[in-house]
Amino acid sequence: MTGVPSGPHRATQADDASVVAADVKGLIEAGRRDEAAERFGDLVTLWQRRAVRLACYYLGNAADADEAVQDAFVKVYAHMTSFRVDQPFDAWFTRILVNTCLDRLKSRRRTPGASPADVLAADALDAVPSHEPSPERRLLAESSWREVAEAVRALPERQRDVFLLCHIDEASPRDAAESLGMNAATLRVHLFRALRRLRGVLGAP
Repeated sequence: MTGVPSGPHRATQADDASVVAADVKGLIEAGRRDEAAERFGDLVTLWQRRAVRLACYYLGNAADADEAVQDAFVKVYAHMTSFRVDQPFDAWFTRILVNTCLDRLKSRRRTPGASPADVLAADALDAVPSHEPSPERRLLAESSWREVAEAVRALPERQRDVFLLCHIDEASPRDAAESLGMNAATLRVHLFRALRRLRGVLGAP
């Protein structure tokens, strides 16, 4: 089973995506939209699996996650000219995806008779990497996926966002803070509180 890219592989993937995104922006600005759309397909290929995995943890099922990811990619392409080529594509895309997922959650809560989904997509199991068994990864590995999903979704919004980006998506604290529009110190506070809550709910020492 393949986990989330990490270490040098993840860094290479992120660098590749930033290069492709810069290409897409340049082609759009040059009026070469057919070429831009084709090049954008490479960007989708690089990030779609990771994006669906992250969206599954926000939304709880594959169908909603797929729709959210499609919406996010549409928004990314529509606003491609606002992408800053001196900034990582990773943080910019993640911010758009997170906001798209949160909008769907808000819409779901406003829908009469709507109930939270209670099943994660099967390939969300790939989301927890198996290298370096940190206490947080052991906590996830030793709990059932339904318990983890429910516990994570029950976290306060900011704590949930920070936990998902840092421990499921494996973003660096700097990138996660940039994606969520907060400073690193605030992110660490939210992450500490999220882990403390999860340990309590999942029965970890």
